Amino acid sequence: MNRIEDIYEKMAHAPSPEDKVWIKKAYDFALQAHEGQKRHSGEPYFNHVFEVSKILAEFGMDTKTIIAGLLHDTIEDTKVTEEDLDREFGEDVLFLVNGVSKLGKVKYRGEERHVESLRKFFVAMAEDARVIIIKLADRLHNVRTLQHHVDPAKAKRIALETIEIHAPMANRLGMWRLKGELEDLAFPFAYPKEAAEVDTLLKKKTEADQGHMDEIYTTLRSELERQGVSILNSSYRMKGHYSLYKKLKKKDMDIDKIYDIMALRVIVPSIEDCYRALGIIHSIWKPIPGRIKDFIALPKPNGYKSIHTTIFTGSGGVAEIQIRTQEMHEQAEYGLASFFAYKEGFNKDSKHTDWIEQFKELQKNVNKPSAFLNNLKMDFFSKRIFVFTPKGAVIDLPEDSSVIDFAYAVHSDIGNHASGAKVNGKYSKLDTKLHNGDIVVIETSEKSVPNSKWLDTAKTTLARRHIKKYVDENSLLNKFIKRFR
Repeated sequence: MNRIEDIYEKMAHAPSPEDKVWIKKAYDFALQAHEGQKRHSGEPYFNHVFEVSKILAEFGMDTKTIIAGLLHDTIEDTKVTEEDLDREFGEDVLFLVNGVSKLGKVKYRGEERHVESLRKFFVAMAEDARVIIIKLADRLHNVRTLQHHVDPAKAKRIALETIEIHAPMANRLGMWRLKGELEDLAFPFAYPKEAAEVDTLLKKKTEADQGHMDEIYTTLRSELERQGVSILNSSYRMKGHYSLYKKLKKKDMDIDKIYDIMALRVIVPSIEDCYRALGIIHSIWKPIPGRIKDFIALPKPNGYKSIHTTIFTGSGGVAEIQIRTQEMHEQAEYGLASFFAYKEGFNKDSKHTDWIEQFKELQKNVNKPSAFLNNLKMDFFSKRIFVFTPKGAVIDLPEDSSVIDFAYAVHSDIGNHASGAKVNGKYSKLDTKLHNGDIVVIETSEKSVPNSKWLDTAKTTLARRHIKKYVDENSLLNKFIKRFR
């Protein structure tokens, strides 16, 4: 039974009487609009929009977003018009519903007729990030019920689309919990054989690791309390099955080479306590060199903050420990949505959504659907590295980017005249691949200009676009000069 009280109970803040009136109105409106409609499972279609609104409430979203969640399929799937929604719920709710409706027209692998819809999605998202959060909640409920889909081929298409588009989007918005659930729910439908293999490997490891983590937790909690560091909360985090699969592929499917299958998460009151806890951990166990990651001093582009360290446990094993404050934890779980829970809101000028505006600009003249989606995956949904300028500014690049990508990310003129670089103090060529934490100084020369070989080196859309533009313009100029000599 769909109880409207279930929505109220999930909300981050108790709804006001006025909020309840509006949510109840949307509930009744959607119930009537979807009357008689059924899902693939045979259940009433209203169940879907109700569950989406509950997910949004759990994310901590505001009342208008929850209302839009209840109404998100009315324009596309019922006789309700834009004028009806505008009159009954206002232009803000209409904007959100329209934004989600346009996303519904975007199909996997980007058939040409849908590319414009995808571009419109980025426009809407840059104006109001709640659009994509509603869409992700919609997708989450769809993959939670994927086993009821009557068409196995379509179920696989939905699963692949979820892994390649929706989960990376959740990751880019810092919504780690959502990313993991989307991937793990879709994994068995997208790659059934691989999912079964991962399940088999995990069964051999989980029970032993559980006891291992219990020992570490007991020792750590006792020592932190002895030294006056409070633990607000702690838990084990099992690595997501799909995330584990991606790592296993790089390790020849050898699960013993994966150190973070299960991680201990420790939540403490303050940033100072995070660093005190790290020092205490390293006084008990030796850290593995190169495995200490301070995302508090250097947060990820999506806002993620935490300290990760991997330790030798003394019995031949290793374990990962994550340390963060409660606010960091909520942001790690819900990412962008957590800002609504704190009633901070978001706007198109937010630094957390700068990348959306950048992507819109980069893709204005990309006409091929395949190129558009490839650029999307490469420039914004790929694994990222953080590279530094000499003054400490952070340049966020896709993994395997080169010096030339860095140069163009700093400024187009620097890219166009880059002649070489110093990477961590060592002279390097333009095609040198960069790694997380590298410090790069670009050397320039007026004699150095782009040529077609640079396109083989450049990875980012930004660099490739500038190189191609320079090469094409000068090729035309040279032809013109030769013609009139």
